[in-house]
Amino acid sequence: MATAKKSEAAAAPANPAADPAKFQTLATFIADLKVAGADLAARRAVLIPALHRAQEIFSYLPKDVQQFIAANLDLHVSEVNGVVSFYHYFKTKRSGRHTIEFCLGTACYVRGAAKLIEKAEGLLKTKLGETTTDGQFTLGSLRCVGACSLAPVVQIDGKTYGRVTPEQIPAILAEYQA
Repeated sequence: MATAKKSEAAAAPANPAADPAKFQTLATFIADLKVAGADLAARRAVLIPALHRAQEIFSYLPKDVQQFIAANLDLHVSEVNGVVSFYHYFKTKRSGRHTIEFCLGTACYVRGAAKLIEKAEGLLKTKLGETTTDGQFTLGSLRCVGACSLAPVVQIDGKTYGRVTPEQIPAILAEYQA
């Protein structure tokens, strides 16, 4: 399978003014992977680590970051986007300051996770998968956190709350409101 050669212009971000320091950090990381001139399999093998590092740097993976990675790994941007869209971990939209995730595993679901989501959506005036207009909260879901005895479970920025009731949601949110 042939790949198109990248030009010098293609290695630059689509919006160079966005944050050159962040793009330079990512470029250095990719260069340290030593894939320049490597075969296609080697370049593909470092795609996921490059995407993880990019998400650490930018907090999400907008199109210009995906294009930058594709150019620097000499891959087609559709291949990069295919990986980004396949894995749930990768985000293509900016997240809020705090991420609230509701466990939707079987135990959490049957013990009322949907009611917790409904309560949070009402209080924050946003929907699951979206970010509040003030940029403070992003609502998301998890498949299972492995804490079934604590169901239903809510995680905020990695902190786990167990046996949560809809009545507790306002107080939990208040801990994170600016």
